Amino acid sequence: MNITLTTPAVLFPAISLLLLAYTNRFVALAQIIRNFDEQQDTENTHQQINNLRTRIQLIKRMQEVGVISFFLCVLSMLAIYARYQVAGNWIFALSLVFLLYSLWLSVREIRISVQALDVHLSRFNVTFKKRK
Repeated sequence: MNITLTTPAVLFPAISLLLLAYTNRFVALAQIIRNFDEQQDTENTHQQINNLRTRIQLIKRMQEVGVISFFLCVLSMLAIYARYQVAGNWIFALSLVFLLYSLWLSVREIRISVQALDVHLSRFNVTFKKRK
């Protein structure tokens, strides 16, 4: 299958918006961490700190993989432009794989975020029905 120069270019806005969303998540978490109350030293606090560390590392990895995907997308366009069609196709496919991995990391981070909210809500001793 031969792709044209415009095929990888279609991903530019999507990847850019995705990286912006990841950056916003990172900034929000950084703000939470900076405002974290050191005075509380409970099991709940330790769980929250571990959760925040895990989420920050995942967001860092999401951003790195997203940038690699963007880089490969540009590289595939250059290869197609230079008439290295087969190489351009493979590089573009690799770009899609990295984009998919970045999205999977995003889902993992969201799930951990929900767990963090559960940890926070556990302080209120309210029982709730768990969904699958």
